[in-house]
Amino acid sequence: MALTPSQLSKPFFSTKPTSHTPLLSQRVKFTVRSSVAAAPSPAVASKASNKVKNVKARQIIDSRGNPTVEVDLITGDGSLYRSAVPSGASTGIYEALELRDGDKSVYGGKGVLNAVKNINEFLAPKLVGADVRNQTDFDSVMLDIDGTPNKSKLGANAILGVSLSVCRAGAGAKGVPLYKHIQELSNTKELVMPVPAFNVINGGSHAGNNLAMQEFMILPVGASSFSEALQMGSEVYHILKGIIKAKYGQDACNVGDEGGFAPNVQDNREGLVLLIDAIEKAGYTGKIKIGMDVAASEFLTKEGKYDLNFKKQPNDGAHVLAAEKLGDLYKEFIRDFPIVSIEDPFDQDDWSSWSSLQSSVGIQIVGDDLLVTNPKRIVDAIQKKACNALLLKVNQIGTVTESIQAALDSKAAGWGVMVSHRSGETEDNFIADLSVGLASGQVFAAALLCLFNPASSIHLTLLFSYTDQNRSSLQKRAFGQIQSASSH
Repeated sequence: MALTPSQLSKPFFSTKPTSHTPLLSQRVKFTVRSSVAAAPSPAVASKASNKVKNVKARQIIDSRGNPTVEVDLITGDGSLYRSAVPSGASTGIYEALELRDGDKSVYGGKGVLNAVKNINEFLAPKLVGADVRNQTDFDSVMLDIDGTPNKSKLGANAILGVSLSVCRAGAGAKGVPLYKHIQELSNTKELVMPVPAFNVINGGSHAGNNLAMQEFMILPVGASSFSEALQMGSEVYHILKGIIKAKYGQDACNVGDEGGFAPNVQDNREGLVLLIDAIEKAGYTGKIKIGMDVAASEFLTKEGKYDLNFKKQPNDGAHVLAAEKLGDLYKEFIRDFPIVSIEDPFDQDDWSSWSSLQSSVGIQIVGDDLLVTNPKRIVDAIQKKACNALLLKVNQIGTVTESIQAALDSKAAGWGVMVSHRSGETEDNFIADLSVGLASGQVFAAALLCLFNPASSIHLTLLFSYTDQNRSSLQKRAFGQIQSASSH
């Protein structure tokens, strides 16, 4: 039986976090609050801790070596809340605007000093004195100041940097961990740890090989805890490296933007075979399933077809498929491999092809470029029955409030929700708390090799270690359900 979206959206266990982690670090005279840091209890927190004293932005470098925005928010009691904004390589045309400077002589035009200026000179003065516990009010004020439908005036990267820091400060002011604050903002009833998806083979815009489809993932559905899932992912990753080295040579072990291996193969089926071999050799057959991010908008032709050899131009057109034929290829993959999730199988405007595939397969069909975490496009997709899961990326929409609304709307429609990183990441681990606080049940945090991206996986392990450890309360229900539902 194929995996159903409702089952995929459930985590492998559920627990109610009861402990706060100790303060992680001190920086200069400011107390730095991160996701797991426990602020003073509400009973002793001063009113000053609720108010913005200063907001300061700067330009930093992300995991791809490109500039991005980092924001410090300081409250009246001297606490500092720091956030950094991720950036994508394969981006949907309907995403909120990421403001870049455009000066080709500096960082190839990718500088973000204008976004930094918009924070320091336009947003910061208007936010001083405001109560950080009021996330919706903060985000609404910034949207009003911007006044554009896609945040093109201030830049979504500017607005999001502030929104993330406000959310952290709100948790600090209330004396609760960040995930608990997000739970309260979203009125989520029960906190859960998510099923992780690890990107282990890269193609598409994330790698210099010939693979058209962008990401091949593993989902350790047979794990009994997040820690075990992390172990399973790591073991398969290293075994996969050995298989690729033996088959294609040492240079085939090069990695893409997200840390997945990028062997120089063109046949997408061959990538799936590599995963099956690694899973079997690791001893996890039946316990680890496969997911794919096709990112099909990246290889749509002017004629409305799909070129699986798009990286080689010009080419003979032998690998150009009509949407219907591409859909048939997906069905073959689902038949032949333990695939439980396919993301962006068609172009972001090819609505009819999305609906056709969604109605004919029993797996999770995830909207990324299609939805861009935008509540308006989610409504359209629900009406057209185009997909049954949301890939939630906070920088696609630009505020915490809108991200939460996107998740709530998706859940109300019976969809799954997978909180996701971007290929240009930082040491910021906000998405770990977001995934837990929203009880999304799924999180996508790239490969374990990446210098920055594992921060969220590591932080999730930390959150797990500080939750209720009573094993009788750790229901292994969802992983077990996924395993039985998706058995071949």
